[in-house]
Amino acid sequence: MAQGSGDNQSQWNVSISKTAENTFNPIRNVVDTMTIEPNPDIKLISLTVGDPCVFGNLPPNEKCVQAFCDAIKSSKEDGYRPGHGTPVAREAVAKYFSTPEYTVNSEDVMLASGCSGAIELAIDVLADAGDNVLIPQPGFSLYDCLCGSKGIEIRHYRLIPEKCWEADLEAMTSLINEKTKCIVVINPSNPCGSVYTKEHLEAILAVAEKHKIPILCDEVYAFVTYGDRPFYSMGKLTKTVPVLTVGGIGKRFLVPGWRLGWVIVHDRNKIFGEEVRAGLRRLSQRVLGPCCPLQAALPVILSECQPEFFQKTLTLMKTISGIFYESCSAIPELFPVKAFGAMYMLIGINIDKLTGVKDDVEFTQLLMSEQSVFCLPAKCFQCPNFFRVVLTCPEDIAREACARMAKFCQDHRKSG
Repeated sequence: MAQGSGDNQSQWNVSISKTAENTFNPIRNVVDTMTIEPNPDIKLISLTVGDPCVFGNLPPNEKCVQAFCDAIKSSKEDGYRPGHGTPVAREAVAKYFSTPEYTVNSEDVMLASGCSGAIELAIDVLADAGDNVLIPQPGFSLYDCLCGSKGIEIRHYRLIPEKCWEADLEAMTSLINEKTKCIVVINPSNPCGSVYTKEHLEAILAVAEKHKIPILCDEVYAFVTYGDRPFYSMGKLTKTVPVLTVGGIGKRFLVPGWRLGWVIVHDRNKIFGEEVRAGLRRLSQRVLGPCCPLQAALPVILSECQPEFFQKTLTLMKTISGIFYESCSAIPELFPVKAFGAMYMLIGINIDKLTGVKDDVEFTQLLMSEQSVFCLPAKCFQCPNFFRVVLTCPEDIAREACARMAKFCQDHRKSG
């Protein structure tokens, strides 16, 4: 009898882990079940992926590229390094985020493989299966995916579109119980494009202080702001609430594929103590940290980029944001929420004004098949009847996308 026969297979009892079974990516779950074939007669415009490299109009800084190449060619960084990052790289991050009023210590910095890796470290050091974590709705879907895979309960607190996606603090407070291990704050926001005022961040900190809950603040879009709202780092605003800040070089430095992120511990009152830092170091040893040549290049990357490099990206996103906001505001079936930062805008859909469209998933699916414009339905972010666009495309592409959206809405507009 040949190996692999039914009798032989019946002797095996191979099953997947609970982690694998419980892993659920909301974006993939929605997109993979959509019909997303474009109109073959119209050139595709994809506004789905938060990758500033897609359109080729935002190249990385040459000094950063050279520093990375030099580190590779030196052959000095070919071996293993500490899992939580080299002292030189961690010191570079600490220096980058220090100000005359507030100093970050290199011992408070743990490196990771991209901001996604940093998010996983931060969640793992604070929460176990059976605990719960408060996550914004709409919010970055990776938090749901990671928590769900680990048996951590996800509790969504509402963001209010009419208030530029500020957190509903009453709703947030109502979700807190004895098993709540942290409050996740994403600022600037993916997917909303919101940037919180200093006053709103302080209001969230007041909730955390009252209930003695630490904050996990996602600042991968730190300083990526182009409206009239400046960026404030949450860890620098508080003197009482312990904060884990996650970030990385991918978005601001336009190199998401380089995969280098960090967790920064802000703990002025020693509430975390040494325990959390030690826990982060142990957790980082599971994968032995990010690329070693990239760590060697990090001091140059974080110090040599001139303001003009960043301003080019911000100017483009401000222009594209304005195009989407003004154009979609003129379409009766759509209502954009103004963006102030990150690389995204959420646009609402007045479903009751359209015929043949039942929700945001069907809207984006039909927009793709009829007009070859691909946007993400905000069901991916627990925000039905909105869709997300990225703001890093060239100006002509943004205008063409808006014109096609207008044509689509006109074709599906209810009469009378």
